[in-house]
Amino acid sequence: MLADELVPILSTYWPILIIGALIYWLTSNKFYNGLNKYPAPGLSAYTNWWRYFENLQRKTQKRHIEYHRKHGDVVRLGPNVLSFADPRAIKIIYGLNKGMTKSDFYPVQQAVAKGVRLESMFSTQNEAYHAKYRRCVNNAFSMSSLVSYEPLVDNTTDAFIEQTEQRYCKTGKTCDFSKWLQFFAFDVIGEITWSKRIGFVDWDEDVDGIVRFIGDFLSYAAPVGQMPFLDLLWSKNPLLLQLQRWGINNAVFPVTKFAQDQNKVRMGEMEKIKQDGKLDEESGKGVDLLMKFTQAQHDHPEFMTDSQVLASCTSMILAGSETTAISLSAVFRNLLEHPEVYKKLMDELDQAAKDGTFSDKENNKVSWSETQHLPYLDACIQEALRIHPAAGLILERVTPPQGIDILGHFIPGGTIVGCNAWVLHRRPEVFGNDADTFRPERWLEAKPDQLREMKATMFQFGAGARTCLGKNVSLLELYKLVPSFLRNFEIELKDENEYQHYNAWFVRHLNFNTTFKRRKVEHRASVSV
Repeated sequence: MLADELVPILSTYWPILIIGALIYWLTSNKFYNGLNKYPAPGLSAYTNWWRYFENLQRKTQKRHIEYHRKHGDVVRLGPNVLSFADPRAIKIIYGLNKGMTKSDFYPVQQAVAKGVRLESMFSTQNEAYHAKYRRCVNNAFSMSSLVSYEPLVDNTTDAFIEQTEQRYCKTGKTCDFSKWLQFFAFDVIGEITWSKRIGFVDWDEDVDGIVRFIGDFLSYAAPVGQMPFLDLLWSKNPLLLQLQRWGINNAVFPVTKFAQDQNKVRMGEMEKIKQDGKLDEESGKGVDLLMKFTQAQHDHPEFMTDSQVLASCTSMILAGSETTAISLSAVFRNLLEHPEVYKKLMDELDQAAKDGTFSDKENNKVSWSETQHLPYLDACIQEALRIHPAAGLILERVTPPQGIDILGHFIPGGTIVGCNAWVLHRRPEVFGNDADTFRPERWLEAKPDQLREMKATMFQFGAGARTCLGKNVSLLELYKLVPSFLRNFEIELKDENEYQHYNAWFVRHLNFNTTFKRRKVEHRASVSV
């Protein structure tokens, strides 16, 4: 029999057969879809394990910059992955009606409740589903909605300034500023989503381990996202999810549980909004996102379910806090590393106070409308977002089945393509030969055509239909907290440990230690008659 003949051969030559199969697999990867014509660092053309282990080093954004500077505008990061560095590729890869879809990297980041994945607007791969979802909640994130959120941001800003005074100014303690800013961002999200601070700032602690959980979650998602099938073996193993659905394994993401608990507290109020669709916008307390999401449920009952409301709230915690905290850290860190910029910004803030741009508010807060008259503040924030965008990996998209032309390169269907903001934001032909340098003046000196090109290249919130929906909320926090905090405190950098970046999908700051002192706050100059 054939089996009797094969067994001795296999038992004798199995090492050679395994090596042969491995060579065949690696060679097939190397020449997959003709992508072998593109330069590929290391073993990236042969296996996605290269991407996986590279990401575990937590410096991927620096590696991508190095790769493109060495190899050019198109670099192969995996057997089926291409990274593009030319800003003109943004409109093609992320433009409307291009047939692109999100890769399997994104479902890795889905939260789970009772064994069911919570398909959020960020993580869904279904473009039609995303478009409908976005139409339901778009109003909640519009610029016009910022007015209703500002009182909520002010609540946390007051607490943040007062707690900074008590915990750090009066004690002289060194502050882990990145962590402290993350606490602020989390509490703002609590205010904006549920009109309730979570308690990070008030207690100066990681409430329910949520910060630690999200840090671990993103540290997991970044490398596993390079090989998404691993997620099906580990975190979202179908057997484990089924056990949860049966109630045998009741494990639930801490973030999801927190969102569930907060939604339950407001259940009666939300039922009323579901019925009549009306919000109390005249109370002066601010309208929060839970109210907006529930109003969307009233307006789109056939689509916006309780699960989607929960997914929306959970997404706010997962994505809305981490990215904003990183951006705030980027602003303050770069100011402290460039004293001349810090001084110039303080001069603008003090002059604005003297000439009456700022009205008198508790804790010397600055309003959103007042920040629109501060050009150097705007330049500093734009430059910080340029030099340190939150996302440190390519934003992956999958080309349509028929393939697509990207800047003269025909890319076969099913290929993962994308751009990394860290690479785009350092293009010398767009931002100048000093593109690696933090220099806010570039935003004030640029001629109109150059300024338009610079703004079109900025990729910190993504681009196209999948642009970060919460970007206006993030900008509201940035533009309000930075001047408000700087008016109240002098910040000194304490280099107790070596400062580091840590790329876990979002590029965090480590060892950003500071001390604070109260400063004399300028007010409107009195006018003699």
